[in-house]
Amino acid sequence: MTCVSSSMDKTVEVLVQGRAALYPTETVYGVGVAVRYAADPSIIYDIKHREHRKPIAWLVGDLKDLDVYGKHVPEFARVLARTFWPGPLTLIVNASDKVPQAFQSPAGTIGLRMPNNDTALQLIAHVGCPLATSSANVSGNKAQCSFDLVDDAIKSSVGACLADVSDTAKSGVASTVVDCTGDHPVMVRTGAITISDIQALS
Repeated sequence: MTCVSSSMDKTVEVLVQGRAALYPTETVYGVGVAVRYAADPSIIYDIKHREHRKPIAWLVGDLKDLDVYGKHVPEFARVLARTFWPGPLTLIVNASDKVPQAFQSPAGTIGLRMPNNDTALQLIAHVGCPLATSSANVSGNKAQCSFDLVDDAIKSSVGACLADVSDTAKSGVASTVVDCTGDHPVMVRTGAITISDIQALS
């Protein structure tokens, strides 16, 4: 049965049960789990038919979370977060002890992003922990900006589907991913934020 739009309370309830939910970000719709309540991100891989070796980034609700879930975070990463968060920038950092092993990459890292979307931020606040999140599409298919266009196979695989409370258009452009585990930032994926935007900070 295809999931229709759920309430915020219902979506929180599903996530606290360790189940997957669909919800908006400012880029596209995402599917994910609450990291405090789900044992691992495997259900996201199963829903998307995605390889399990690809790490899944976390959506966080506060700038301070960069140091909560990252360790040995370089100052340039904090500058990037202060400049571009909330927004479409994922920062890869060394994972702190607060990141369960099951959510870390094989290299012991975690990708963190604070979304610029009120619905997503409210959901993170109500659940009380980050959301491990990937785009809500079957792997290889297009990620969708509209709730109505999200694949029915995705909607029917989650416990709740939260439509955006605002009419703000999604960009449809993936977040930029920057590796911050070394001595300087390394662009892993170019998205809404360009290398020129980042170089302008130096």
